[in-house]
Amino acid sequence: MPSLMGAFDDHNPPDAALVGDCVHCGFCLPTCPTYVLWGEEMDSPRGRIYLMKEGLEGEPMSDSMVQHWDACLGCMACVTACPSGVQYDKLIESTRAQVERRHERDGKDKALRGLIFSIFPHPKRLRLLRGPLRGYQKLGLDRLVRRTGLLERMAPQLAAMEGLAPRLGRPEPLPPRIEATGTRRAVVGLLTGCVQGAFFPGVNSATARVLRAEGCEIVVPPSQGCCGALSVHNGREAEAQKYARSVIDAFDDADVEYIVVNAAGCGSTMKEYADLLADDARYAERAKAFAEKVRDVSEILAELGPVAPRHPLPMSVAYHDACHLAHAQGVRSQPRQLLTGIPGLELREIAEGELCCGSAGIYNILNPEPARELGDRKAANIVATGAEVLVTANPGCLMQVTSAIERSGHPMGMAHTIEVLDASIRGLPAHELTAAAQHRP
Repeated sequence: MPSLMGAFDDHNPPDAALVGDCVHCGFCLPTCPTYVLWGEEMDSPRGRIYLMKEGLEGEPMSDSMVQHWDACLGCMACVTACPSGVQYDKLIESTRAQVERRHERDGKDKALRGLIFSIFPHPKRLRLLRGPLRGYQKLGLDRLVRRTGLLERMAPQLAAMEGLAPRLGRPEPLPPRIEATGTRRAVVGLLTGCVQGAFFPGVNSATARVLRAEGCEIVVPPSQGCCGALSVHNGREAEAQKYARSVIDAFDDADVEYIVVNAAGCGSTMKEYADLLADDARYAERAKAFAEKVRDVSEILAELGPVAPRHPLPMSVAYHDACHLAHAQGVRSQPRQLLTGIPGLELREIAEGELCCGSAGIYNILNPEPARELGDRKAANIVATGAEVLVTANPGCLMQVTSAIERSGHPMGMAHTIEVLDASIRGLPAHELTAAAQHRP
């Protein structure tokens, strides 16, 4: 059994040296979603670091401590803002793993988390939900449930889950191998993801078409599963490690130069596999080699440079930085570069662009009220741009922002970055993207 040190045991507690890096300057405050909402010091990054310091100095883990750590969205905007280079991402992940091992959650919270993790990290289970969900939507029951407000009153977390469900199109399975168009420039593996694969299969198809058009041969291992992102971000360390090992194994025989990801949270976690499996003698080196190959789809396309012709798309788009792409991976210029390379397309920036939309993995299910406030704030800023289409690079953001914009009464087109690029390469008409999204809620 690990020995106890105040709030934490001795298995990877938050690093005291990293805690000491925080000089409490306050640069993080205006970028922290919960501090912006509530103005509460303990719900800021520096406040949460102070609680970690107390825990390391012998203070036992309390419900109050856990409440403040749970309230963090893990958006990592503070990491971008911090002039001292505080590694809050490492601190909050190690703290959450401690919480999940050492803190006894109440029955309702435990049951909700159990339900979420019995569904979302399981692509096959998500695919099984498609049929009932499509029937539910086709009969208009989703609109009826929302109009009555009954589910909202009885079970707000379940209501949040129901309200975020995208309007489903047809499934679009990918073959295990897709040949490049023209001269082959790279061989890449493609992560199809859990929510992305089941609820946004069109994004995966668009990713494959664009990569193929740009000279990539694509390998799609059928045995791949969840990458572990949701588990990592919620302190479920052992579960995340199991998923990571499985993904590494699935791509082991693919013999690819890069592993391409089109979901920001997944890419962020996969780039950190070396840290996640650092103590695993069998996988540590493999994890490091794997992580070095991981690229967001916008990164690999920017690295390769365009060869496929772009057809004009005369429309205006607002680009929303997914937190785990911009803050966790530092990928900001590449998606904008791809979008501005499309003739006729006008890119508009969003006010408070660094502020999270409130999705944050499963945060909007566990904490529907603050997530809704953040979503509505983000929607107001997006609508204010006057753009015809909102573009982002993460399925969670698409669901969260779509729901918020619908509430705003200003429906607009919604698309993943790669869907816009795919439309340009294929010469599709702009109205297919500018029309208010018909395959989403």
